Amino acid sequence: MIEFNYLAILVAAVIPIVLGFIWYNPKVFGIPWMRAAEMTEAKIKGGNMAIIFGVSLVLSLMLAFFTNFLVIHEFGVYGMTEGQMDGATTQAFLQEWAGKYRSFKHGALHGAMAGVMFALPVIGINALFERKNAKYIFINAGYWIVCLAIMGSIIAGWTP
Repeated sequence: MIEFNYLAILVAAVIPIVLGFIWYNPKVFGIPWMRAAEMTEAKIKGGNMAIIFGVSLVLSLMLAFFTNFLVIHEFGVYGMTEGQMDGATTQAFLQEWAGKYRSFKHGALHGAMAGVMFALPVIGINALFERKNAKYIFINAGYWIVCLAIMGSIIAGWTP
């Protein structure tokens, strides 16, 4: 049975906040993002940062938990067999393949793929209806692609 590495999930959940401090820093993409998002200093200072970071951490925990299913292939086997892991064929399969692709590199690949194939389209669709420009889409999608690559790397590579 595969178990969740809760410490890896917790560390991965902090990545969006840490990367956000870097990515959206005025010396990196902060100023272009503020223009593209039509964000002002007054809007930024007007928010309750404790609530924003608290809710962001909860949402990041949800995302980190779900990332397990994207980057750890053994979860797919459990899903296909509906948790009935007592069959000889399933056991032989797991003995041969379990953990074979549990690496930081492989997790980063699947995390980045999730960013490109899920985050980019979702952000792009919302941005189009919000009448935001391509710069807004690429700054935000780029953040999530990098973020999910790092999260996937931590979750797949950090074996318990």
